[in-house]
Parts: sequence; C-alpha cells; structure tokens
Amino acid sequence: MKARLLNSVLLACAVCVAPAGSAQTPKPSPNYSAPKTSFGHPDLEGVWTSNFMTMLEGAPDVPLVLPEKEAKEYVDRAVDAFAERTTKGLDPELPEIAKATEGLPIVRGERRTRTVVQPANGVLPYTAEARKESKAGPVTKRYDNPEERPAWERCLVGLAVPPVTNIGAGSLNPRQIFQTSADQLIIHSEYGDEARLIPFAATHKPKVLHNTSLGDSIARWEGDTLVIETVSLPEADRVRLVSNLVVTKNSKVIERYTRLSENELLYQYTVEDPAIYTAPWSAEYSLYRTDQRMFESSCHEGNYALKNILQGGRVADMRLADAQR
Repeated sequence: MKARLLNSVLLACAVCVAPAGSAQTPKPSPNYSAPKTSFGHPDLEGVWTSNFMTMLEGAPDVPLVLPEKEAKEYVDRAVDAFAERTTKGLDPELPEIAKATEGLPIVRGERRTRTVVQPANGVLPYTAEARKESKAGPVTKRYDNPEERPAWERCLVGLAVPPVTNIGAGSLNPRQIFQTSADQLIIHSEYGDEARLIPFAATHKPKVLHNTSLGDSIARWEGDTLVIETVSLPEADRVRLVSNLVVTKNSKVIERYTRLSENELLYQYTVEDPAIYTAPWSAEYSLYRTDQRMFESSCHEGNYALKNILQGGRVADMRLADAQR
C-alpha cells in the first residue's frame, strides 16, 4: 500500500515534456535478433521489472531526455519536494522508498523524464471535462454498499489493468510472461496477483461475455512485436488510482511488447477514446529482465476496513439528518 501511495503522488505531481519520438512499433537493433519459441514466435518469457522514479506527464521546460548528471539532480529535487509533501500528509517512510529507486527510467539507454511520447509535447490531450475528472481523482463518495466502494480500495484489482502506467519504487510491479502455446499467452502481474489469459484472435468475444475487471484482450504479432488490444475496461474504476488516468468502458488500449536486447523489453501503449481525449495518445517505457521471484500479493487493507468505512457513512448520514432538523 505504501508503494502504491508513493507512485500515486509521484505521478500526480508529474513534470512534463518536450520533443519526443514516435510510439510506432519499434525495430530492434540490427545487431540483435530475439530468440524464438518452439512454435516460432519471439521469446518474451521470463520476469521483467523496473525500479525507476516514473512520471506520466511533465513540465514544458523539462526535455524528454536528460544527461546522467542532470537526471540525478532532477530526481534529487523531485525527492526533496516529495518529502516535503508526504511527511506531513502521508507517511515519513515514503521519501526513503523514493530514494531507493534507480533514478529516471532508462529507455534505449536514455534517461527519460516522462513516459508520454505522443503528442510530442507530452501533455495528455484530455477534453476539458475529462481533465477536471482526472484532477478530482478516483475516490468515490458513495458509502452505502460494499459494491459502491472502488475495486482498488478493496484490493479486488491490482496493477495489471491495461494500460499499466506505473513502474516504480521497490520494483513495484514485476510481470511474468508465459508463452504456453501458439494460441494464447499469459501475463502475470505480482501486485494484485492477476493473470491475463490472452488469446491470439482476430475479433473480441461477444460483449455479453465482457465481464472481467481486466477488460477483453486479444493478441496478434506485428513482426517481432507482440500487440494486445483491449476493450470493455471496467467503468467503475474509470479513474485509475495511480496517475489519475481516465480510461472508460468505451476506451480502446493497444499495448506493444518488443524485445530490444537480451535484457530490455520495450512496453508501449496507445489509448483511444474520443469522448475523453481529443486525439489518441501513446506512452512507453522499458522493463528489464530479472532473476527475482514472483511473490503473493498482500493487499487486503480495504477489505478489513470495509466495515468501518460503511459505519462511518452511517454516522455521516445521522449527523446530516440532525443538522437538517
């Protein structure tokens, strides 16, 4: 939970953009060729993770790429500002967690100040109403029934819901990829202990079967790039906890995984939703191979606290009724 709060604040106080590259399917280095599975597809299997201080958006006066020295100074300033905010309002341990990261994300050998690469200025192309919704955050004011509380609060969803926007302190969310056959693959995320079973298919299932908290996903290959298209994401959690990103049941998310080297896996995603964004936008970051194990997720606080959350709602109702008499 502490790590989740850390990333939430880091991304909320994001610092933005400058000129960027395209989020089109990348081509691996001419000197590198991804190994193949027994059924002929690029081998993406293994555990991939990262430990960086990551921002989704940023500030207009901050370039996309920084030299090592400037990148370190940038992170030091961000940690100091973060410490000033969090020691008063959240948890004094969080700045120490932030200091344990490996600095700004490294993508293709470059230190990146943000993950948004399209549009070129790095600012999400929200409509005015959607930007307002994102700033309000994901907290609901409904306290009548268990089903009305957000799924993330009750630990019913973790960090596998596409797009996976956050990577961060303490190697927060390692992903393990299983390529079990030529017909499907599995992506297992540690935080939330969620497994996405994704078929290789040309069309999605009928909408009546779109009842999963992870959306309905189908996969295909574009050269050596794995492409995953997801629709019917959960409307109840349209504003994500981490980064306050707005993704609705009508949004389409297209993810791309491309192996750039023996140890680097590029993750890209594009979000399309004309009701929320004035144009599609894209982001990218790299994951790195690790020999660390995957562990069981321990998120449970919201379920243990649910009784008190609902009782608090009843107390608030009584106080309001008394005030109106």
